[in-house]
Amino acid sequence: MQAQKSDIVARLRKEVLTLQGFKGIVEQRQQQTDLSSIENNFPNRKFPTGTIHEFVSDSSEHAVATNCFIASLLSKLTRRKGICLWVSTNRTIYPPALKSYGIDPANLVFIDLIKPKDALWVIEEALKCEALVAVVGEIQELGFTESRRLQLAVEHSNVTGFIHRFKPKNKNAVASVARWSIKILPSTPIDDLPGVGFPKWHVQLLKVRNGIPGAWQVEWNTNTFSVTADKAVSIPAIHKSRTA
Repeated sequence: MQAQKSDIVARLRKEVLTLQGFKGIVEQRQQQTDLSSIENNFPNRKFPTGTIHEFVSDSSEHAVATNCFIASLLSKLTRRKGICLWVSTNRTIYPPALKSYGIDPANLVFIDLIKPKDALWVIEEALKCEALVAVVGEIQELGFTESRRLQLAVEHSNVTGFIHRFKPKNKNAVASVARWSIKILPSTPIDDLPGVGFPKWHVQLLKVRNGIPGAWQVEWNTNTFSVTADKAVSIPAIHKSRTA
């Protein structure tokens, strides 16, 4: 009887997570990101795909670090030659440089627009396309109602959405599974030689639905993440957040 109750509770938990935008454990095993230390802070201990992730940048250098981190995530999600869309009104990405992050530029389609309203429309329509693996949207402002439409789109298509908000006027809550902050860190010298080493970031998981916030130092080395916990950074005591 006790075993039956445990099975029922486990099944109900999976159903609730699915309704909240988290995909099943079996689906997420197919999308390993090598971010094991960070993934442990998510429900099911897997990086959530088929949902919306929000990234917030407060300066130009942090925006560059954020785009680099997103690019490294895309390289993991496109292992099987999947196609991604990158939508922006002020693109600064240099496509050939994406090879440094394990991405074939041919697998990325860039759409450059002028009006934020048009960019948001393209992002929503792209997130409905099941042929895509992921969609990156660089926009400044995003209301909760607008973000909810994006979340509803990915729940049907299983496309992963990365929304990058640069210097938003209002850091309002949006319908996303997590809110991230990525900042650049000095690279580690290679064999004590002068010059620039591998990309390194300070990664903060500010909010995560039904998960645990945290902070890490992440290095991108030969198409692999190297993650260490950042104990020097204080994270607000929000152990479980229902809104990201």
